[in-house]
Amino acid sequence: MALNHKRKVMAAAGIAALSLTTAACGSSSNNDPGAQASADTTDYSKWCDMKSELNGKTVSIYTSIVTPEDASHKASYKAFEDCTGVKVNYEGDKDFEKNLPQRAQSGNLPDVAFIPQPGLLQTMVDTGKAIPASKTVGDEVDKYFGKDWRKYGSVDGTLYAAPLGANVKSFVWYSPKTFKAKGYTVPTTWDELMTLTAKIAADDPGAKPWCAGFGSGTATGWVGTDWVEDVLLRTAGPDVYDQWVAHKVKFNDPKVADALAKVGAILKDPKYTNGGFGAPSTIATTTFQDGGQPILKNKCYMHRQASFYASNWPEGTKVAEDGDVWAFYLPSVDTSTKPVLGGGEFVATFRDAPEVKAFAAFLASPDWANAKAKATTNGGWVSANKGLDVANLVSPIDQQSAKILQDPAAVFRFDGSDQMPSAVGAGTFWSEMTNWVKGQDDKTTLDNIEKSWPAN
Repeated sequence: MALNHKRKVMAAAGIAALSLTTAACGSSSNNDPGAQASADTTDYSKWCDMKSELNGKTVSIYTSIVTPEDASHKASYKAFEDCTGVKVNYEGDKDFEKNLPQRAQSGNLPDVAFIPQPGLLQTMVDTGKAIPASKTVGDEVDKYFGKDWRKYGSVDGTLYAAPLGANVKSFVWYSPKTFKAKGYTVPTTWDELMTLTAKIAADDPGAKPWCAGFGSGTATGWVGTDWVEDVLLRTAGPDVYDQWVAHKVKFNDPKVADALAKVGAILKDPKYTNGGFGAPSTIATTTFQDGGQPILKNKCYMHRQASFYASNWPEGTKVAEDGDVWAFYLPSVDTSTKPVLGGGEFVATFRDAPEVKAFAAFLASPDWANAKAKATTNGGWVSANKGLDVANLVSPIDQQSAKILQDPAAVFRFDGSDQMPSAVGAGTFWSEMTNWVKGQDDKTTLDNIEKSWPAN
């Protein structure tokens, strides 16, 4: 898909001087030492035209994205800063999710916050401090992201936050070399996936078809929630998935029980897991970082995990379609549907000022998405922005993720547990999935989660 990242957009009321011009802004060198050396040919004129109004202003960012990932973010703002004269002050905090609501109470909110969960966005809107997105931002979202992403940045039908980065969770990691040597082909349907699983178990008694790890400190169990979400999205469809997230479909509904049973047919079968570690119950104590590593030792063939798992492979591992490891799309029940589970961040604003609106519009644009891709020289970042030129992403898995997100057939749904009340999504759903993989039965697991849902 050919993408023009020199596009120009019409101005919207409230963001001054976003007019069309033909004079290009002189682009400056990237301040990231690792940035690629090729010249930036993007036309930043629409941002440069705002300098007379914005020069000397500042915009503060608050986010959970910290060192070293913050370097490429800071570098990606350089053209905007040079063109507008706005200084962007960046603050990263590992305790962002806890501290942002507290800062709202104390009156110490930033101008802009990168919010990683729709539920937290709802919390911040409820404070009365969040500002609805400008028309310009809304137009960018409608043109370059679409209705699914707009929904996750909205509260009660009003858009508050444009999408920023994204990740794809619907991946299965494997070794292309091993598959080729064994004559295995990548499955395209769920039935093919299960047929392949059974064949691997029969062909190689010394290994297992699957490996997994739910361990993640105080967040142990989140991997299990992703499994259920991915499978439910495939077996019951996006409408039921949405109803389940909103608790209009209960946790112990037969459709959810069916999805959990399908997950159990893989993760709780000792013939199929846990390659390289032991019995299926070892999944509970295996860290998610270690979960897929037995693929490199021929002890495991497949590992369901998100695109960001690419950073967990040892240095020197070739992550490519012809490499040591690669990932294929977790197939749906048939080839006519392409559900995609994922996550991302959203740009919320808390100060009504031209420089804040302008910066939010920049972050929603393909100009920023492509600048960020170029600044992320080691890979590990992607956006669902359809104006992102996939060629600007340096990592093959990032490129594959972007293609999936831009696929018109893809139906994207945000991580379900991130949208549920924290007592469930970051509480009983995690803990009960951990109990489940240790041996607890399906009914008890789902009943316990259902009982924990807050009354109001």
